[in-house]
Amino acid sequence: MSLVTEVVQTAVFLLAFLLIFEFLGIRRMGGAIRGDFVLYIMTGIFLFMTHIKAVGAVFGADGPTSPMMQHSPMNTIIVLVSAALGSLYIQTLAMLLVLLVYHVFFSTFEIYDPVMAYGAFLAAWFSGCAIGMALYALKPWAPAFVNIFQMIIQRANMIASGKMFVANSLPPSMLQMFDWNPLFHCIDQARGFTFINYYPRNSDFFYPILVSIVLLMIGLLVEYYTRKHASSSWSATS
Repeated sequence: MSLVTEVVQTAVFLLAFLLIFEFLGIRRMGGAIRGDFVLYIMTGIFLFMTHIKAVGAVFGADGPTSPMMQHSPMNTIIVLVSAALGSLYIQTLAMLLVLLVYHVFFSTFEIYDPVMAYGAFLAAWFSGCAIGMALYALKPWAPAFVNIFQMIIQRANMIASGKMFVANSLPPSMLQMFDWNPLFHCIDQARGFTFINYYPRNSDFFYPILVSIVLLMIGLLVEYYTRKHASSSWSATS
């Protein structure tokens, strides 16, 4: 059922963006990358979905005061890793299934560098896990604020992720509004690996990885401190 839900959500997103692009005339204007237009939309949607799902999965994992944590072999690291890997598993299956259906029933396509394209997909997932980890560590200290902030991040990425346009087409003044976002770099790099005639000049493959490592280390440090000072009363306000 999780796989069916993810496939349906991805299909709905894909159809919605196709209608938006068609209504705005962007497809006819040649604003997208030369190549399969649906594949161009998919590169943005797949990475966007796996990013926000990873944030939600890690952020929503059981905390140190959860009843499950009272069992000795269990700890928060196991819960966090299982939530992150579970999200990656479902998103990968959903992506492969959608690509298979599109390739078999609608239009054949060829991915220029599928290994590195999946590497960009993993970078988007990893950055989502790192952001979710940082928010997860802060959640016991300010649950209401962190919940709102997590929703803001997910909503802001609808635009800030850059899935509706390519970085090479942006002027420097607009590029500064998006290049802080790790997901923006992941999506642009994924399109460079997917299309042979597109080279991403305004994004960096290693930027989201480095930012994710920093956020992950900060999240782990705060989570370790939080776990040592965990109180059962926190569950009443989480």
